Amino acid sequence: MDFEKIKQQENKYYMPTFNRANICFTHGEGNKLYDTLGKEYTDFTAGIAVNCLGYNYPPLVEAIASQAKKLIHISNLYYNEPQSELAETLIENSIFSRVFFSNSGAEANECAIKLARKYYVKKGVTGKHKIVCAVDSFHGRTLATCTATGQDKYSAPFAPLPEGFVHVPYNDFAALKAALTDDVGAVMLEPIQGESGVVPASYDYLVNAYALCKQKGILLILDEVQTGVGRTGKRYCFEHYGIQPDIVTLAKGLAGGVPIGATLARGEVAESFSAGDHGSTFGGNPLACAAALVVQKKLSEPEFAAHIESASKRLQDRLMQLRKYKFVADVRGKGLLFGLQLSPKVMNVEVIGRARDKGFLIASAGRNTLRFAPPLTITEEEIDAMAKMLDEIFANTNI
Repeated sequence: MDFEKIKQQENKYYMPTFNRANICFTHGEGNKLYDTLGKEYTDFTAGIAVNCLGYNYPPLVEAIASQAKKLIHISNLYYNEPQSELAETLIENSIFSRVFFSNSGAEANECAIKLARKYYVKKGVTGKHKIVCAVDSFHGRTLATCTATGQDKYSAPFAPLPEGFVHVPYNDFAALKAALTDDVGAVMLEPIQGESGVVPASYDYLVNAYALCKQKGILLILDEVQTGVGRTGKRYCFEHYGIQPDIVTLAKGLAGGVPIGATLARGEVAESFSAGDHGSTFGGNPLACAAALVVQKKLSEPEFAAHIESASKRLQDRLMQLRKYKFVADVRGKGLLFGLQLSPKVMNVEVIGRARDKGFLIASAGRNTLRFAPPLTITEEEIDAMAKMLDEIFANTNI
């Protein structure tokens, strides 16, 4: 179909919720995407950290096609084999005891919120309904998760909002400690705040937050929707900190592009739900779970883990070299999730547009930041080419 026709249909029929780039992709191969004109782009966005195995990855395509011929959906009124296998794989390769499958990160976080509150109900404990979250966090677009999100722009237009969420500055342990009043039941944090500019939790902050929660008997929920599934070089970002959260949420890269979310819990918390407490029509369907099993298998390969580590070092090194430009304010992140913050004199959206013209896709994030979240299959040669491209753009930026 003609690109102009696609845009006309979009403008006429689709709710105007997205500011889309003037481009339409038709297919991908490896870490490349191709538009309606046949132009090639090296992808450093991965569908916002989703397409972790790139495009047209044969085992993933084969698993999806094979499962589609058998069963795509049957509902959770019945058992299904791929769901059972994925549940076993996730639990046996983690510190957690049970999992619930949904369709997205927001749904996974909704489940975590409900699970935390049900935990206290089941224990017969009242008045522990509040959840402490961080300023500048992002937890989703549902009414509850946009309220948990510490950015008014996502929630204020939809007031009145659900009660029970408190926000404190990120990486400020004193503020977190002061907020843990007797009515707080859980703390919900991202180990790296992706949407606000790829801001990692400091080691001391997250470790002390974990210890304080344990001391006070408060649940620790970690939102790893963007940082999980090997994105930071480990299966879970919290492994970098040596802690054990009570609940963790996953989505994005979990099924390599097929929609799925997961909420994992351990100990007593994992036993809090009873039949009827929570549910999902599509969550954990055979197709999504078959795809996720391919991703889990790939993550278990030592060579792939070594590749992610090597690519991560290359990406960090190449981005750090760009600090020679005075308008590069900061470089931060872990694994294959990095942010390059620019000074206000150079707008990130302008750099992103110029990079796209040169055949490279980079995402934006808060604090005027360029966000890099390529497929985990990205090569060192592709990283070098992207860095060279940015170097050329920056060298021709006059401020």
